[in-house]
Amino acid sequence: MTTPEFSRPFRIDTLGPAARPVSISAEEGERTSLARRFGLQGIAQLEADAELTCHGEIVRASGSLSAEVTQSCVATGAPVPARVEESFRIEFRPEPAGGGSADEELELSEGELDVVFYDGASVDLGEAVAETLSLALDPYPRCPEADRVLAEAGVQREGEEARAGPLAGLKDLLSGKKTS
Repeated sequence: MTTPEFSRPFRIDTLGPAARPVSISAEEGERTSLARRFGLQGIAQLEADAELTCHGEIVRASGSLSAEVTQSCVATGAPVPARVEESFRIEFRPEPAGGGSADEELELSEGELDVVFYDGASVDLGEAVAETLSLALDPYPRCPEADRVLAEAGVQREGEEARAGPLAGLKDLLSGKKTS
């Protein structure tokens, strides 16, 4: 297993039931590597403040992340700067007994969607923050010119009527409407 780009491990034996406040921040090289991994043009800043608690083998991290990213417009490829502010609540649990294969599906309830399994004596808050950032990104970033470029390419907006063309009346014919 390779080390994540933004690794900030915390040893479980140094945590307890009392909240331990921590702040982490990604260095330039880490941000560059994360940007490459997430298909971003860049990450200018990535930091997180959290509180870690440990109850038995379960470690909980709650806090928020802050990031300045540059994505690529889905229509033009132009830079789309964005600020990401995201709260998180993550529960780190030991890998389930019996191992299982990496391809095996594990069913989690809705309340367990922010569960990260760990193997060993530490949890990696940096990687969990990086994954939280990737999930918080706009999946379809658009620059101001995106609508114009898409319209010129003939891409319709949702709910927009088709332009008149050789098959424009087909919908009406199929639905039984009379066309002129």
